[in-house]
Amino acid sequence: MAVKIRLARRGRKKAAQFDIVVADSRSPRDGRFIEKIGTYDPNTNPASINFDGEKAFDWIMKGAEPTDTVRAMLSYRGVLYRKHLQLGVIKGAISQDVADQRFTDWKEQKDAKIEGKRTTLGTAKDEARKTRLAAETKVKEARAEAQRAKQAAALAAAAPAAAEGETAEATAETTEEAGA
Repeated sequence: MAVKIRLARRGRKKAAQFDIVVADSRSPRDGRFIEKIGTYDPNTNPASINFDGEKAFDWIMKGAEPTDTVRAMLSYRGVLYRKHLQLGVIKGAISQDVADQRFTDWKEQKDAKIEGKRTTLGTAKDEARKTRLAAETKVKEARAEAQRAKQAAALAAAAPAAAEGETAEATAETTEEAGA
């Protein structure tokens, strides 16, 4: 029986989430499986990959073959590197302590890199929001200034007309008084 570590789809249309499962290669994609070892959500940035590394490592060491996508995830989380180190221990090339130390160092570097990506994405998002807000404020101020200028022009146009109306009334009154 050929055992595969693969993805089983769940979730609604256009918002897929996946379970990482160990299944017989003859069973359907979303069908029967031997064991669920984790989840994968590609809708987040960076994608959320949550699985039990120990179970995945055990299945890999037993000979389970991961699909291409799952292989990339296992590599991303260090399971395949751990397998590589363990095979070196089995062959006698390195000791278990050295292998564990190398894996721990690699894991720390990888976690720092992932956290750095999360922070840069967060700061980039904040910066983009701030620049959009500044651009909106600038446009708002320009519109307000244009509105003030328009009102001032209308007021200036209305003031001379009112002054002309008052002078016309004043001249009409003086002509009436002169005629009387």
